Amino acid sequence: MTDTPICDFVRAYAASGAARLHMPGHKGVPLLGPEPFDITEIDGADALYEAHGIIRASERIAGTHFGAHTFFSAEGSSLCIRAMLAMAVSRAPAGARVLAARNVHKTFLYAAALLGFEPVFLPADGYLSVSVSPAAVEKMLRQGDFCAVYLTAPDYLGQIPDLAPIAAVCRRYGVPLLVDNAHGAYLKFLSPSLHPIDLGADICCDSAHKTLPALTGAAYLHVAKDDRYGFAENAKDALALFGSTSPSYLILQSLDRLNAVLKTYPEQLAAFLPKVEALKSTLAAAGWTLFGREPLKLTVDANASGYPGTALAKHLADGGVMPEYSDQKYLVCMLSPQNSDRDLCRITDRFGELPQKPPIRTAPPPFLAGERVLSVREALLSKKTRLPLSDCRSRVLAEPSVGCPPAVPILIPGERIDDEAIARFRFYGVGTLSVTENAE
Repeated sequence: MTDTPICDFVRAYAASGAARLHMPGHKGVPLLGPEPFDITEIDGADALYEAHGIIRASERIAGTHFGAHTFFSAEGSSLCIRAMLAMAVSRAPAGARVLAARNVHKTFLYAAALLGFEPVFLPADGYLSVSVSPAAVEKMLRQGDFCAVYLTAPDYLGQIPDLAPIAAVCRRYGVPLLVDNAHGAYLKFLSPSLHPIDLGADICCDSAHKTLPALTGAAYLHVAKDDRYGFAENAKDALALFGSTSPSYLILQSLDRLNAVLKTYPEQLAAFLPKVEALKSTLAAAGWTLFGREPLKLTVDANASGYPGTALAKHLADGGVMPEYSDQKYLVCMLSPQNSDRDLCRITDRFGELPQKPPIRTAPPPFLAGERVLSVREALLSKKTRLPLSDCRSRVLAEPSVGCPPAVPILIPGERIDDEAIARFRFYGVGTLSVTENAE
């Protein structure tokens, strides 16, 4: 079998000229262009959640690249997050708790509501980026029973917690370590690897589409080879619990084709990283303050050079350089070996057009956890109303109320909205909130 069994099957089918008396309704006739290759679970095409043919073969090939039991998702890391939490919670009695850092993706909160577990959050010192130490994790694990520890690594600003000693703590307490590695699929191909599975995580998700050359929605669920908790045998069922019964074969082909690319990806990455380091050095020498240690993420503290992050993002966009994210303080750009030398030069040029100015001293409002009034499940499933931010004081938050990006909750559903929370929402440009109808 080749490295691309899914692509090979679909291309052969497209070339066969068969009368398509099955879904989808476009029948392979081009409208956007890829329709001839957009199929469904016909005979020979396998089925994602009962895979035993070409899809399972492709997943196994991917697993050889990642050194893990690997499963495909055509619905991004969001599906994988729900699946890995479902597997962790299924091992625990009713009332299961998950220990997590607060900078979770909002999908984590939706999973809490759907699965009925209660998140317990580590003390936080920030919003998008938080510090997580092995000692803090161990202190919490000593205090009570948890069915999992859940971390985001890398986080949205490019910080990577020290996973190896945290994983060692989790092993001592017999608690699985789950990692949202959506932004870090490429970390496997660094030398040495910084991938969570290689650093001791028991299970993690990777968004292939975020940093690898894959279509949007392409993602992996990885289970460690030693699989101490039997996750691999239950992974397909957990994915099926939340996944669409009509997964995109275009996305599956993208993951399949990526298998061949990954053969030489370490070399591509090794050739590109010095260019990124040179870019970062040039910007730092010009006075720009960089944040985070993730190799392919360029995070700039714009305030340190006198600019709001949003203004810096607009300046870049006006010159044809489109960043990933910005807020009042930070600008985030995500790079990959698919970026050309011209792209890197344009970044340098646009930054070079702006003079350094006196720093903006207005810091983001301090992060404080809100008073817990309802469980996450109670809040998310409650009767809701949407109000202007100014009318939300003392109400109870019902939805994360933050878009994607960054999809990281400013306040957790079920927490009371106080003056400090209102200041944080205002700082990040949120003007209305979804709150529970009952004000108490």
